[in-house]
Amino acid sequence: MKTKSGAKSRILEAVHETAGDLHRLGFIDKRKMRKFDALCLDPIPQYDGEKIRALRDHLQVSQAVLAAVLNTSVSTVRKWEIGDKHPSGPSLKLLNLLDRKGLEAVI
Repeated sequence: MKTKSGAKSRILEAVHETAGDLHRLGFIDKRKMRKFDALCLDPIPQYDGEKIRALRDHLQVSQAVLAAVLNTSVSTVRKWEIGDKHPSGPSLKLLNLLDRKGLEAVI
């Protein structure tokens, strides 16, 4: 688990490690362990139009290509960039993945 420095992350790291041990011993089921995993994940940052445009420029792709990679429409990407809409759900997670790992991680 990747953690940030600070008291909260150390506590979450300890809780996650304990939950993992309990899961391996059979005291916590898979569903409960997933909840602990989700609790300890870093939050997904929000992407505004400027950040999406900068990401697209960095990746050197058009709106159409970004839309295809994210499995959304070109008009949706256009609306994100001008600020009429904001990405959410799977699109937000994929944008974050593109931002962190690059285009090769998604294709």
